[in-house]
Amino acid sequence: MIQEIQELFKELRLKGIASVFPDLLAHAEKHGTSHQQLLLKLLQQELSYRRERSVQYRLKQARIPWTWTLNTFPFDMQPAVDRTRINTLAGLDFITRGENIIFTGPTGTGKSGLASGILRQTLVEGYRGRFYNVQDLLDELFASLADRSTVKLQKKLCRYDLLVLDELGYLTLTSEQMNCFFKLMKERYEAKRPTIITTNLDFEDWYDILKPKDMVDALLDRLRHRCCIIDIDGNSLRTPSEG
Repeated sequence: MIQEIQELFKELRLKGIASVFPDLLAHAEKHGTSHQQLLLKLLQQELSYRRERSVQYRLKQARIPWTWTLNTFPFDMQPAVDRTRINTLAGLDFITRGENIIFTGPTGTGKSGLASGILRQTLVEGYRGRFYNVQDLLDELFASLADRSTVKLQKKLCRYDLLVLDELGYLTLTSEQMNCFFKLMKERYEAKRPTIITTNLDFEDWYDILKPKDMVDALLDRLRHRCCIIDIDGNSLRTPSEG
């Protein structure tokens, strides 16, 4: 009968329960656990299993290129970062406020690591998010113009609770890419969906890569309206072998 029950668990896709049922049943029989207590423990295990699977799915879909978390970030090696401020952001109140985060500073100072760490925390807490290298995102938007899937892609990008755009620097952009980017940021702003941007450029340098000026003015106005700006003016965390 135990084997039949196990097969039913698998057929019903109750994998969390199936993984612990024999052990919990044996424990219950040995210690006289009530049916209610056994059922409760089985259901708790199933819920825990599904939550963990859900987190792993969101992490996979987010495509974060590094395994850094806020717990593993080397704060002691980067005194230019206010750890208390980062931990406050990790509380995720900025998401409900629709507040953007912009990390600025020289290359290698930890901007991408902090951005990915905050995104990872967001995913663990049940939100949906996505990590993009800015150039890759712009190339994907440009490619969508060819098969007329831009509207669908824009809607998908706007549904993410948090979008990380990494390495906004000296990019190769067409006017079509810039228009798509401006439209995406406008829609996320209006929907109060926060975006994290990392960049080694000062705001006045954005005008060198994004045009026309009036659209850049509007972009910066929206980004900085609800925004936490963190400037990391410190030394590179990279070793000489990493370049």
